[in-house]
Amino acid sequence: MSAPVLQPKTPLLIVAGPTAAGKSAAAAELAVRMNGSVISADSVQVYRGMDIGSAKVTREEMRGVPHYLIDCADPQENWNVVRFKQEAERAVKAIRREGRLPILCGGTGFYIQALLYDIDFTRMDENTSLREKLAGLAREQGPEALHAMLRQRDPASAAAIHPNNIKRVIRALEFITESGGDSIAEHNSRQRERPSAYRSVYFVLTMDRARLYERIDRRVDIMMEQGLADEVARLRDMGIPRDSTSMQGIGYKQIYGYLEGDYSLEEAVRLIKRDTRHFAKRQLTWFRREKDVIWVDIDKFEDPEALWDHMQRTAEPLLRGNTAI
Repeated sequence: MSAPVLQPKTPLLIVAGPTAAGKSAAAAELAVRMNGSVISADSVQVYRGMDIGSAKVTREEMRGVPHYLIDCADPQENWNVVRFKQEAERAVKAIRREGRLPILCGGTGFYIQALLYDIDFTRMDENTSLREKLAGLAREQGPEALHAMLRQRDPASAAAIHPNNIKRVIRALEFITESGGDSIAEHNSRQRERPSAYRSVYFVLTMDRARLYERIDRRVDIMMEQGLADEVARLRDMGIPRDSTSMQGIGYKQIYGYLEGDYSLEEAVRLIKRDTRHFAKRQLTWFRREKDVIWVDIDKFEDPEALWDHMQRTAEPLLRGNTAI
């Protein structure tokens, strides 16, 4: 009896890294060079009308390359990892039907992990009764009571999630319940041991921490100059509530607080810069725990062209296999 013929894995190029590291430009350039299409792994760029605060890639920056999972949800919708994985898998299939290379680009490591290792989160997403029960507890006893529950069951997750971010606290508690008591850290550690569902090349861009923080601060200043406060005010006037998933994005959350009179605009900008730097640090911590990543230190290259040349030369032989790209 002959052995079954194994189907070759679908190639997937990943361009990840912290915010403001230049991922979008690198992904678009590699797509031009390697006949690729880009799938965004960003939890805010999915929302229509949220352009400035998400640093959404522009038509010019797309370089004529097809981009997926950008402007595909309304700000009222609850975008999460379950929906991301479903939509990303559809995008991969569509891109391969066109004979192009899927390029996953973003800084949301949880999203990348879900697609790369084919993790099924649908069961957790369907448990609405637990979600409603926890939301009711938050309304009756306040967000701190809910956060105390998380602190008792998963201290590491509680330390990473602000008590007022009720939706994230609820999701964490849902996960612990559905997993039978495992912490999110334990779950993530196990998932990293799974074999990849793709023939992947996983780049993580990095640079000197001080220079990255300077780029973050400058990006926030540019967002304010472009009208971030007006963008958030427009969304607020449209009836997007403060506790909606879309308004938890950095920049939107802080400006919303300013519009509600919690603090001055100057303080909001300071908070955005601080929280974005903290977010970048958490992103780097996440990617350091991932296996089989290829770290690319941007500071070692003379210019972007040299960086992109290096990434292309590294990726092409690794992506070759029985399936032509």
